[in-house]
Amino acid sequence: MSIRLLRFFPFLAWFPLSMLTVRADLMAGITGALILVPKAMAYAQLSGLPLYFGLYTAFVPAIVGALWGSSRQLATGPVAIVSLMTAAAITPLAVSNTPEYIGLALLLTFLVGLIQLLLGVLKLGTIVNFVSHPVILGFMNAAAIIIGLSQLDLILGIPKGRSDFFLKDIWEMLRLVSHTHLPTLGMALLGLTLLLGLKRVPALSKAGVLVAVVIATLVSAVVGYDKKSGAVLEDIVTPQARGLVAEYEATSGRMKEVAALIADTSARKRQADKDGQVWAAAGLRHQVELARLDMRSLERRHNELLRGVRQLRFVRPEGMDSGPLYEEGEVPGDVVPDGRAWHIKAIDGGVMKLAGGGEVVGAVPAGLPSLQFPAMNLDAALQLLSAALIIALVAFMESISMAKAMASKARQHIDPNQELIGQGLANIGGSFFQAYPACGSFTGSAINLQAGARTGLAMVFNGLFVAVTLLFFTPWLYHLPKAVLAVIIILAVVGLLTPHAFVHTWRANRGDGAVAAVTFVVTLLAAPHLDRGVIVGAVLSVCLYLYRTMSPRVAILGRYADGTLRDVHVHPGLATSHRVTVLRFDGSLYFANVAHFEDAVLKAVADHREAKYLLVVGDAINFLDSSGEEMLQSLVGQLREAGVEPVFSGLKRQVLDVMRATSLYERIGDENIFATECQALKDIFQRLGEKVEDDALFDHVKAMVC
Repeated sequence: MSIRLLRFFPFLAWFPLSMLTVRADLMAGITGALILVPKAMAYAQLSGLPLYFGLYTAFVPAIVGALWGSSRQLATGPVAIVSLMTAAAITPLAVSNTPEYIGLALLLTFLVGLIQLLLGVLKLGTIVNFVSHPVILGFMNAAAIIIGLSQLDLILGIPKGRSDFFLKDIWEMLRLVSHTHLPTLGMALLGLTLLLGLKRVPALSKAGVLVAVVIATLVSAVVGYDKKSGAVLEDIVTPQARGLVAEYEATSGRMKEVAALIADTSARKRQADKDGQVWAAAGLRHQVELARLDMRSLERRHNELLRGVRQLRFVRPEGMDSGPLYEEGEVPGDVVPDGRAWHIKAIDGGVMKLAGGGEVVGAVPAGLPSLQFPAMNLDAALQLLSAALIIALVAFMESISMAKAMASKARQHIDPNQELIGQGLANIGGSFFQAYPACGSFTGSAINLQAGARTGLAMVFNGLFVAVTLLFFTPWLYHLPKAVLAVIIILAVVGLLTPHAFVHTWRANRGDGAVAAVTFVVTLLAAPHLDRGVIVGAVLSVCLYLYRTMSPRVAILGRYADGTLRDVHVHPGLATSHRVTVLRFDGSLYFANVAHFEDAVLKAVADHREAKYLLVVGDAINFLDSSGEEMLQSLVGQLREAGVEPVFSGLKRQVLDVMRATSLYERIGDENIFATECQALKDIFQRLGEKVEDDALFDHVKAMVC
């Protein structure tokens, strides 16, 4: 099979397939899918999308990622971190669970896939190295806490607002802890008990999540856990509550109008720019800015009203499924309440959807996701671009780290660039079938490996099982409690909390420990804007690297007892010479540290005025840029004017190539460049002749064979 064909169709390397391999992959695929189906819906709960979008994300991306990736066990699908980052990216632009929100999610998926595909095709997989381990450590731990806290409202049955300060939303929600919906809390405790209990049963441990979900769903259906109703605005008896709801609906409608105005005006501005109508474009740009200011004001008011609406609790007269709604605490004495607290789930055109029980998944559309092209809106794409880049990098790092871990166990080779291509195609393909951003899943991949998956065919079977679920089993998901899904999420992210890793990183390097801590704090405080934590951490990592390389270690060397050259500051009293100064530079020579190197050399010359030779041991110099070359040109001249001859040893080929290409080699002289410091010192010894007979540094040189 040709290499070119495998490059475009890497899954052909699986063939020929034996029946034993197919059977192993089939069992691994079914095992993984049994656990994936409930978890996919749980993760979709984090994304702000309808829960069945989790199943869509576990379908097409799983198959495409397996076919075009390089790992044979990596499971591609929805994960907690990326789901939360998806919600963080889209929430400022649209209201969750709306058509606008879904359209932006599909556009985000396409952008993430396109970025990953381009990085893979251009073989830029190493770009993820700019996001260092301390950054990922801090980000993952903060994100795990944010994910856990984001599920508290579903466990307690308390409404939670959405603003630009996530921790404030959590604090405001916890202030309402006295309003905890006991049936919801009870269902969450039931789910927790089942999940932890089934783990201890060996026969059910692998399918424990599925069994717990089935039991909780049956309990929910039997006891009537879910209770829904409807009402109109005029049914609210309390004037203040009715006014609050009316203003909230009016503000929501105004936001939709302004959003449409921004989209229309932006399109007209782009056309004006294209036609060269400078003044018209400037006027339209001004209109867009004013509309955006208006939108920001509306969003602030909308969030305030939303918090108020979500705190409203109504009761109805006993025995009535419709009619007047009284706010809790303001029921007339002659009215007997029905004993159920109703809250508003949605309102449109004065018609309210009410919930009086715990939240369940509800109706899931039967059938496979339809082919649907993402809406290519330039303004929206530009607003989502930075978030898409961060998601693409974080998703790939999570994927490649898991793929490499499994490859070491399965003795396979992983190509990071091919994995980028596979993940990119998975997300691009998923965006056409209503999937939100996916990546390699730690849990799914581990199950794949443990279940005996031998090729990516296991994930193909996994995706097909999800398709069967969408076709035939969606009615069974109606009564699945969201509280149980919230518990599944919390248990899944507990493993991401690694406080011991912070201690380990701090002990290894305090600078890296500080980067991890800053990333953690910024991510936590900036939530829901999670990308800010990664950006700040990455910038800090680069700055720390520059700081470290700006002042690399410069050592003056002396002769140790065993004949080697060592740092005289570390080993005081070593034999040195009055006639030659030996200096070692522990770093590459580039624009940021050339001044440091020059200062160190001139200081060494000033401190050793009798020395006629300066030997630079360059074994650690791995790179020389134009700034470094220019500095050396000048430094060689300065040294010779001062009566000191520069000599170099141990220079690597890439450094010598730069010297030869710029005439620096000829300026230094072939007679002053040596392969080892031993050869250099012997040559200097011969040049000095009898003058070094009493020099301690050369006592060992005379007898050494270089």
